[in-house]
Amino acid sequence: MNTDPAPHEYRLLESETIHEGRVITLLRDTVAMPAGGDSERDVVRHPGAVAVVALDDDGQVVLLRQYRHPVGQYLWELPAGLRDADGEPPLETAKRELAEEAELAAERWSLLTTHFSSPGFCDEMVLIYLAEGLSPVGRPDGFEVEHEELDMTVERVPLADAVQRVFDGGIRNAAAVVGLLAAAQARATSPRLRPVDAR
Repeated sequence: MNTDPAPHEYRLLESETIHEGRVITLLRDTVAMPAGGDSERDVVRHPGAVAVVALDDDGQVVLLRQYRHPVGQYLWELPAGLRDADGEPPLETAKRELAEEAELAAERWSLLTTHFSSPGFCDEMVLIYLAEGLSPVGRPDGFEVEHEELDMTVERVPLADAVQRVFDGGIRNAAAVVGLLAAAQARATSPRLRPVDAR
């Protein structure tokens, strides 16, 4: 099956930086349309992110409860983080985030899915890994828990219960929804997964 992006006739005519923040950059792009004319698009450039479905030997998954200011509420999420360390491969970012947020390491890693979280306006791609063979580990040297992470709680729940929380509306974070459903399907059907270093 060919997964290469299809060729297209849309052309970028102009790109103006509207805002450059700590994490995101907002651009206003002018794009030529294939049928003629052009259109402006507000585009958020994002470094990308990773998330980890950490599954223990008892079939329990690690969930984090963290406050998220843009939606004004606590969300149940997977261990996750930005790909904002220069040159760090995404798998290494996933390993680091699992250690920082859940104080865990894993013996086995698989790439479950990749997805664009909101491609209508943002180029953020999230790589979701399955981590198995969990063991306790200390947080990386130099890492300090701060801000919302000081208020974060960690819980382990059976994977089936976490999936039910998705359908009940208790888990709404996109990466958590995608990752939990993908992990449940992977355990049920053993699909062929991409290499762990795939993008």
